[in-house]
Amino acid sequence: MSEMKLEEKCLRSEMIHDGKIIKVLKDTVSLPNGKTATREVVRHPGAVGIVALHEGKVLMVKQFRYALGQETLEIPAGKIDPGEKPEVCAIRELREETGYEGTLQFLGVFHTSPGFADEKIYLYLAGDLTWSPLQADEDEFIGLTEVPWEEALQSAYRGEIKDAKTVLGILLAARVIQ
Repeated sequence: MSEMKLEEKCLRSEMIHDGKIIKVLKDTVSLPNGKTATREVVRHPGAVGIVALHEGKVLMVKQFRYALGQETLEIPAGKIDPGEKPEVCAIRELREETGYEGTLQFLGVFHTSPGFADEKIYLYLAGDLTWSPLQADEDEFIGLTEVPWEEALQSAYRGEIKDAKTVLGILLAARVIQ
């Protein structure tokens, strides 16, 4: 039995939206069986998330997420600027959102929603934190809270944290910490 090559090729691409953060494309693709289909694709520059440990506690950010209509509790994170390396972005975002900087250890990278988006999030563990604040983004209103490590880990296990990058970041950090 021969295997079908699982690949789709773009035949035509139309920009539907060109925004500040994302672009949305409507692509016509050829399928492995020779037919065509339409794919709506979100293009995103990528982001970072940082599990920042300070004196046995995880620094977490509270913020209102308009798309969800509610406040969330997340690890510090942010969008990678054009030409910026993920590690540089992680240092900047950590300083902007928490006021701290420290040593970074790469935990991994994942695609958030590969069915329709190309967004990748690079995850880091930050330790040896020292106070070094940066001016936060002017359209970002956040509160900082410290959660004991074990409480953060158990919240991730129990499904109490709803943000995917935060859950994955904590679980990946647990492999390094414990």
